[in-house]
Parts: sequence; structure tokens; C-alpha cells
Amino acid sequence: MSSSTSPFPKQIELSGEGLVLRDWTEADLAVMPALFDHPDIAYWTPIVSPFDEAAARARLDRDRQLRAEGTAVLLAITVDGGAPLGEVMLRRSPEGTEIGYAVGPAHRGRRLAVRAVRVMAAYAFEQLGADQVILELEAENAASVAVATQTGFRLLDVPPITGTEKGRPYVLQTWGLTPPLTIGAHDFHAKARSRRADAV
Repeated sequence: MSSSTSPFPKQIELSGEGLVLRDWTEADLAVMPALFDHPDIAYWTPIVSPFDEAAARARLDRDRQLRAEGTAVLLAITVDGGAPLGEVMLRRSPEGTEIGYAVGPAHRGRRLAVRAVRVMAAYAFEQLGADQVILELEAENAASVAVATQTGFRLLDVPPITGTEKGRPYVLQTWGLTPPLTIGAHDFHAKARSRRADAV
């Protein structure tokens, strides 16, 4: 099945690498600003800044819209399905199946991004039929470049992507990963459950 045509499930939960990646919920709105209202996230990502509860509501609504359109999924990074520690995204774009991520400043140093990217990449390969996943990174973003190399991505020989975001220019390099991908945790599984018709 092609990742460009397969629909996203209405509810997704992915487990592996000691993590549970789950859907954002209404209950998460109050804690999202503590994760995303940070200078590093404002500088390196498209996430709006400042990030308050109104921004959280807009992001949750946008997440649901993108899911319904089959464009992207945004999942909360957790260790047990509970408190969110960050976010990992999978987006279908003209360049390919792209992964993005952001980890809350209080939760860094735990390899959360590396582990979340590996689980999301495995989902893309195994459930969506993707033949490659990509990361689009600025060369100066040392932390994200480290995530790419530690996860097994390789810098692709393709033209850089240029543009302007939040008033500053950027130049993105494209990193690629192809299957097979060996998940470190033996309990890796991907559950794509259809939400009940009466669920919110």
C-alpha cells in the first residue's frame, strides 16, 4: 500500500523503545505551553511563539483537521500513555514522508526524540508502506542532526530547501532513512484502532 494514498486511522497509539506515542486530547491543553513555549522550539521549529493555551487549542484543532485530510498525524510522546513529554509528527509532503519532533525542555537528555523518531519511522514503514522517511533539518541545529545520525538517517544528495519562517531565513538539508529498521525494544507494536462512532 502506498503511503501517499493510505488513510490515517482516526485513533493511533504506537508503542516501542520504552515509549507510548498517543493522540493529543483535551486534557493535554493545559500542559502543552510548558512543552512548546521555549526559545529553542520557537527558533528551530514552525510551532507558533509565544505558545499559550489558545495556541494549544489551535494546534489540537489543526491536528485533527490534518488527520481528517490524511495530511499529517501529531502524537504526544509519553513513556506510559500518560503525561506528554513532547511531540512527534508524521507528514505527507511532495518531498516524501516527513517526520518532525519537539521535546519539552524539562524532558531532554533522555533520548526521547531518537526513540520517538524510530517508532514513528517503523510505523511509516510497516503500516503505511513508506519506502523512505525524511527529516528536514538546518545544519546548524546540532541537536537535531545528532538525532538524525543516531537514528540511522543519512544526508541525501538533494538540493537544500530555502525559505523564511518567523522573520528569519532558513536552509534545510534533507536526511533519509529506508527500511529495514530494527527497533531496540522487543515489545514494539503499532495499534491503529478505529474510534467508536460516538467518541468525541
